[in-house]
Amino acid sequence: MKKLRVAVLHNSYTHFGGEDVVFQAESELLRSYGHEVLTYTVSNDALNRLSGWRMARQAIWNPDTYRNLRQWFAEHKPDVVHFHNILYILSPSSYQAAYDCGVPVVQTLHNYRLICPGGQLLRNGKPCELCVGKSFPIWGSVYGCYRGDRRATLIRTLIVLNQRRMGVWGNAIQIFLALTEFSRQKFIEGGLPAHKLVVKPNFVHPDPGEGEHTGGFALFVGRLSQEKGIDVMLRAWEQAPSHIPLRIIGDGPLAVQVQQAAARHPHIQWLGKQPREQVIEQMRAARLLIFPSVCYETMGLSLVEAMATGLPVVASAHGSMASMLAHGETGFLFEPGNADALREQVMRVWEQPALLERVGRAARAEYLSRYTAERNHEMLMEIYQRAIEERKEATACVS
Repeated sequence: MKKLRVAVLHNSYTHFGGEDVVFQAESELLRSYGHEVLTYTVSNDALNRLSGWRMARQAIWNPDTYRNLRQWFAEHKPDVVHFHNILYILSPSSYQAAYDCGVPVVQTLHNYRLICPGGQLLRNGKPCELCVGKSFPIWGSVYGCYRGDRRATLIRTLIVLNQRRMGVWGNAIQIFLALTEFSRQKFIEGGLPAHKLVVKPNFVHPDPGEGEHTGGFALFVGRLSQEKGIDVMLRAWEQAPSHIPLRIIGDGPLAVQVQQAAARHPHIQWLGKQPREQVIEQMRAARLLIFPSVCYETMGLSLVEAMATGLPVVASAHGSMASMLAHGETGFLFEPGNADALREQVMRVWEQPALLERVGRAARAEYLSRYTAERNHEMLMEIYQRAIEERKEATACVS
């Protein structure tokens, strides 16, 4: 297999998150297979010294980024460039720099920002698609869907509209990577070119191995926030039998609520934020993973980690979860946002060890076929080669 020179670009947020994890993991994956990886990173920490409107202008089009990347691409001559996040400093000008230098572009869609100003297709704790497919998604700004801030939501809307106006989606970007088939279909509904959208999920490496799952507890792993369905899970466990304990790993804005629930109900235990090694050990011991997100998600990494350990998942029956899990075969699904349905589903399978073992093994097999590092590398090579072929007729880099 031909070794490639891959440029991987990422604009990190002020707080380390899932996109940063994937950026690092994919960069290391490519290096482990002998590819030359050129990383170009910036951080939104640098925005602290800018005024709001100057930040907005820069996010819509950053001339400094354009000039710097034109020079960088010309100097390093990558075979392909893979973008993760461009908000706010890289901006759409980074796509134009790659296009003007004849470099094929691949963009991973880590969230729904291109079709939803809030980025989550969520409003008031429920899925919302008011802006999907609209020529001007005004409702996001009306409701302030990004952090309740109308001005910040408008800025994000203008960033996307500028990309449409410039023809970035059709010209500068060869392939968009959706993480699940569900999210791919949503992006098509939102106006992205269907022929450019490819499903390439995240992966878990190293393989944690199949666990024994003899701990006798259910487990939640993730951010303690509204969109993750924390309220739904806590309501479910308030009425759950005491012989079904719940352990919660994570931190976030609803941490106090989780702490209070744990104080009221002895069968709920909050472990706080834990290192990945401890999370995996808990997954290898747990009987069920609870994944109650009220948002669609693009792809839950903890769900894939659970599958890797052979841990059956009980997840909301919508969005990417429903496209990743087959009910009763590789996981269990319940009506989104319905605490009673969650509790009933858990109670239904809790005392069925043969069923849990069968579903856990099927989930493990699904991981081995779709979510390993080896399979991910194969997918990336196919995607990069396609992007290169589609861009090979481009002119040489403009001097």
